[in-house]
Amino acid sequence: MLKIIIKEGENIERALKRYKRKHRNIKVMQNLREAQFFTKPSVKRRREIQKAEYIQNIRDQEDL
Repeated sequence: MLKIIIKEGENIERALKRYKRKHRNIKVMQNLREAQFFTKPSVKRRREIQKAEYIQNIRDQEDL
C-alpha cells in the first residue's frame, strides 16, 4: 500500500503528483494486467527480444 505523507503547507496537487509517480514506478497496474491472463514463457521471451530489437534500432538511428 502506498502512503504519501503530506507535509505542512504542501500543495495537494504536488502530493497527488508524488502519489502518481510512485504508483507508476512500482508498476501496480502493469502487474495486475499481466496477472489476468497466463502467457507462455516462449511468448514472454519473444516480446523481450522484440522490445530489445526496437530499442536497439532507435539507438542505431540516433547514432547516424
